[in-house]
Amino acid sequence: MSVKHALLALLEPEPMYGYQLRSAFEERTAELWPLNIGQVYTTLSRLERDGLVEGGETNAEGQQLYRLTAAGKDELAEWFGSAVPRTQPPREELAIKIALAVGSSGLDVTAVIQKQRSATMTALQSYTRAKRATTDLAHGLVLDALVFDAEAEIRWLDHCEARLRQAQRDGAR
Repeated sequence: MSVKHALLALLEPEPMYGYQLRSAFEERTAELWPLNIGQVYTTLSRLERDGLVEGGETNAEGQQLYRLTAAGKDELAEWFGSAVPRTQPPREELAIKIALAVGSSGLDVTAVIQKQRSATMTALQSYTRAKRATTDLAHGLVLDALVFDAEAEIRWLDHCEARLRQAQRDGAR
């Protein structure tokens, strides 16, 4: 996820201070992706350097108000108008872990899969409860994505377990 584009999107409706941006980001993403305030200010500095935002007046606490520039609006429109690329698959730690477990001697790979399934089911239940409790559309959409990802992971784990059983029946590993 691009913090750069997230901050530009949050600044689009109105100017904000760094702490406001962090709070708005966490609220919009259901607080599931905490954003470090240092990262906010580092990103704002780069955005200002690149002419995508401009700093304005400061308040009594010394916080600077940031607003989107015309170039920032253009950058944001380009980002919203493009698809998220799928050309570089993400480094999927779980897939790598299972693949390495399969090649390890003396390891119960089924136990590794079951442990992950249990953790994913717990997360899925938590996301589902949070979905029922929210009335915020943005928050709900983020939770929907997390639910769908967890469901897909559970299906993949089921698939892994079935392939493992088949390989064991066939005498391969």
